Amino acid sequence: MTVGKPVNLIVRFMIPMCLGNIFQQLYNLADSIVAGQFIGVDALAAIGGTSSLMFFVTGWLNGLASGFAILVAQCFGAKKLERMRHFVAMSVYLMTAFSIIMTVGFEAANRPILRLMNSPENLIGDISAYMGVIYAGLFVTAAYNFLAAVLRALGDSKSPLYFLMISAAINVLLDIVLIVNFHMGVEGCAYATVIAQGISAALCLLYIVKKFPILHLRKENFHFSIQSIKKLLGLGIPMGLQFSITAIGTIIVQGAVNVYGAVYIAGFSAASKLQNIIAAVFVSFGATAATFVGQNRGAGKMERVKQGVRCTQWMILGWSFVMMVCVYLFGKYMVLLFTDGSETKVIYAAVTYFKAVAWCYPFLGCIFLYRNALQGMGYGLIPMLGGVFELVARTGIILLVSGKTGFIGVCLADPAAWIAALIPLVPFYFYIMKKKITVTV
Repeated sequence: MTVGKPVNLIVRFMIPMCLGNIFQQLYNLADSIVAGQFIGVDALAAIGGTSSLMFFVTGWLNGLASGFAILVAQCFGAKKLERMRHFVAMSVYLMTAFSIIMTVGFEAANRPILRLMNSPENLIGDISAYMGVIYAGLFVTAAYNFLAAVLRALGDSKSPLYFLMISAAINVLLDIVLIVNFHMGVEGCAYATVIAQGISAALCLLYIVKKFPILHLRKENFHFSIQSIKKLLGLGIPMGLQFSITAIGTIIVQGAVNVYGAVYIAGFSAASKLQNIIAAVFVSFGATAATFVGQNRGAGKMERVKQGVRCTQWMILGWSFVMMVCVYLFGKYMVLLFTDGSETKVIYAAVTYFKAVAWCYPFLGCIFLYRNALQGMGYGLIPMLGGVFELVARTGIILLVSGKTGFIGVCLADPAAWIAALIPLVPFYFYIMKKKITVTV
């Protein structure tokens, strides 16, 4: 990432990462499609009701892993390989501890959380069963996210893609087998997801062992260092909190949607899952920016940082406008993946959401770019502050419209949040680029 034309490097790195993110989205997407087509609207609504919670727990782990991997990328760019291996070893301690604590805590609070979210009584049993399995499998989720983040930090975005393709195919197959043949309902979808993620994690580990000798850890790498732990947490926690703060906002929105009943939950779920596929490109550009910026900052090439962010900005805007047109013209047909054409109310709810948010896709894309660019340079506080602005905006809209408007009022919480998140991110990015402020690895 430190040599060559930035645009070429970014595109080549981003494409396999994007495909990988899309396949990762297919885990939950496949669950919803199979449940909606083979079980019905209530099953689609039940799995849809887990989306914000899934984002909360997996987002925290993904944020931690991404934060830890920034130090790996910086050390790799600075050619400090022994220090890089030490950070990897300390990250293993942290990811293991967080996954155990989260599993125990969320299993204990499963149903109380769902009741706080206004989950319909007729769906709460299915939702709690689904999430119970997901919580039990958080260790494999943590393992995959961390191993994939380390590979990407070293510039390998293709291998995680291949492993995700394999596990996504297995997930779809298991969904069909467990639901259609074994009649396990939505709980079967959760088992399929955890098993598939476990396979992708195992494949990542085997690949690292065979192909990346610079990541082979020795006993001395695991020597516990409070200073290193603090440095990792200094990046990991803000990134994890950033994901979690955003997820809390989506949980609040989900709670407001739940009041409208299963039909609107199903429509909102279908639209959100399709939008997640669209946003996977933004996520990939952002993650690419973090690696590009991290390696070049580590090498002291701040002018390349500026060039990389600038060309990524133009690509994000292009994708935004293409997707705006697609959603407005073809959104209702996309929803038919999840439900029968006779479910007109479900389709109407999904289309209503698309019309409320699609115009704001350029702002959504910019969040991922500037947030990840700042994180790649080692700044964690301001990106987290962007998440706080996002949460405040979402909560404010929900409080303002709750019980006073129809479903579309709730949908407007997302555009408000995306715009608000940029308020601290963009000015701070241009400030540090003008001042050329850097941090040491």
